Amino acid sequence: MTTEAAADGRRARGERRRAELIAATLRVVEAGGVAGVTHRAVAREAGVPASSAVYHFATLDDLLVAALTSATDTYVEQLHAMARQHEDVPAALAGLVADGAVTDRRRALAECELTLLAVRRPALRPVVRRYLTALTEAVARCTGDPTAVRAAVAAVDGLFLQGLLDERGVEAAEIRAVLTHILGAGEDSGP
Repeated sequence: MTTEAAADGRRARGERRRAELIAATLRVVEAGGVAGVTHRAVAREAGVPASSAVYHFATLDDLLVAALTSATDTYVEQLHAMARQHEDVPAALAGLVADGAVTDRRRALAECELTLLAVRRPALRPVVRRYLTALTEAVARCTGDPTAVRAAVAAVDGLFLQGLLDERGVEAAEIRAVLTHILGAGEDSGP
């Protein structure tokens, strides 16, 4: 085996370990909230030595940023795909919001808690901003009115939170109606 091949193997194992630790961090937040996240708790959840968690993520903020980034990457991909594939953006967003708040509540609660933690932890803010930018771009396909876009983004976040607060969630039809009302109220309606 060449030195280059050995290095590639170590790099691949390191990336797998990082992914295991990120997934474990999300499970720890799901189970007990952000307050339960420690290097030791994450390592235990991942089934690896505690030193491994510290090696890959020197601080708790590093762990939390990685976990939120992982979740955000999924949402950003969904938003970009939705914006490319759907003519009816309010209906597509309504489906994402309604489904996200009900399908995997524990995961959605964990992601919501991590997002809200960005208020107190500046290291998380760029990750949340990336999600908000993708959401804003998707909504802006419906109107050129910046006030309507901002209102729709706020409505998406608010309705998602309402869906988490009510175990039954919020119906996609209701979310679509709210978004259509907001976006239809803009002076410069887009495509």
